[in-house]
Amino acid sequence: MPLAFRPVVAAARERIPKCFGGRLHSAYLYGSIPRGTARVGRSDLDLLVVLRAEPTDADRADGRALDRALDEEFAQIDGGGTLLVGHARVLSELERYDLGWFVACLCTPLLGEDLAEHLPRYRPDSLLARETNGDLALLLPRWRARIAAATDADDALRPLVRFMSRHLVRTAFTLVMPRWNGWTSDLHEMAEAFGAYYPQRAEQLRTAAVLGYEPTGDRAVLASYVDDLGPWLTREYARVHGVKAPRPEDG
Repeated sequence: MPLAFRPVVAAARERIPKCFGGRLHSAYLYGSIPRGTARVGRSDLDLLVVLRAEPTDADRADGRALDRALDEEFAQIDGGGTLLVGHARVLSELERYDLGWFVACLCTPLLGEDLAEHLPRYRPDSLLARETNGDLALLLPRWRARIAAATDADDALRPLVRFMSRHLVRTAFTLVMPRWNGWTSDLHEMAEAFGAYYPQRAEQLRTAAVLGYEPTGDRAVLASYVDDLGPWLTREYARVHGVKAPRPEDG
């Protein structure tokens, strides 16, 4: 972990139990900070908090307050996002190849019992690809609504560009992951792996990888994601891997 981010992580470790109290089961870091690739003033703090029960609206409000407090106090980070999930859901059969895989393979334990001990060994196969990112068709309408509701201010559009760029690059990578036969968390490496199999879309993914790390507040980029790249990925993903098993919240 880069030395500059150690005070941020120490503060998160101290404040998470105070924030969630007895509701807390465990907490994890993920993203560029535990990978050692975070850049001061540009990288965000990614936390996963596992609660003993499904998170409530009050829990989510507490998570947003934690993110704001850390972002305001530490100039090293550019925003943050605390994901909240219930303990039983992580270990459920339905989430074994989505949340379970995420915890076991992409998260670094920060507090509490490491749930990876209760999860299987994973392979970069089509089942994993389908269950991690085979739901883009459900996400695109929500993305369009978020874009429409956002103002043209740079600080409103930049987080959307960063989030959607990262999601699309990761989806594009998992599309080819079984053929590439491995995993990486680096967006640039993901884009290059994808481009080897889909050269006609390679430059588009390289650009998205750059924006995933250094976003701009460009509404045209967001429009291209929901009108072109996203719909294409949805069709190709369904053709190659199928569609992710529905979740109750998909309703």
